[in-house]
Amino acid sequence: QVQLVESGGGLVQAGGSLRLSCAASGTSFPIKSMGWYRQAPGKQRELVATAPSGGNTVYADSVKGRFTIARDNAKSTVDLQMSSLKPEDTAVYVCNLVLVHGNYFRTYWGRGTQVSVSS
Repeated sequence: QVQLVESGGGLVQAGGSLRLSCAASGTSFPIKSMGWYRQAPGKQRELVATAPSGGNTVYADSVKGRFTIARDNAKSTVDLQMSSLKPEDTAVYVCNLVLVHGNYFRTYWGRGTQVSVSS
């Protein structure tokens, strides 16, 4: 079965940096995309960044210029380098994987990792 293992969350002061990593395993289906979403308390889950196969990466406007997403296709991993962190970046960050199953796509989610930014 598909597993997504995330690491790298933690507590950091505003202006600091963190790096999140996510490794996918348990599948041989082609990957459509890997990315990161986040959910802050009382808010809906939102896209942070995604890296589609054969396409351009997409970032939320709120993180452009501060966050960088990087995929390693050979290892089925996706990293999120976060810099110039702000208190409003505080959220649970969740890894997202979309696989190609013939004519449809199947989406998988990690358990999430907490990122807390203090002011």
